[in-house]
Amino acid sequence: MIASRDTLLVHNVYFLLHDRSAQARQKLIDDCKKYLTGHPGTVFFAVGTVADLDRPVNDRDFDVGLHVIFENRKAHDDYQVAPRHIAFVDANKPKWAKVRVFDSDAEQS
Repeated sequence: MIASRDTLLVHNVYFLLHDRSAQARQKLIDDCKKYLTGHPGTVFFAVGTVADLDRPVNDRDFDVGLHVIFENRKAHDDYQVAPRHIAFVDANKPKWAKVRVFDSDAEQS
């Protein structure tokens, strides 16, 4: 699919923490809500912990999953350089053992 002006940008981020405790997971969730909600062009926001599913296809190598859908690529790009996004990264990066980002263009039906 070639991205167009009407193509949504789906931004999924999976965080593996050094401290994998419930308290550390909740702190990251709280910071996601504090810093990453309400950005212009956000269509959908959700954040939570790895689900208790253990099928052969489940990748469980993360503690917290962040899911943000933007109305277009520009909204995503603006979010990446927004002061609150940068503050989130600065405040939380030392807590991350690994971060994986999966961005995709999506058609809405």
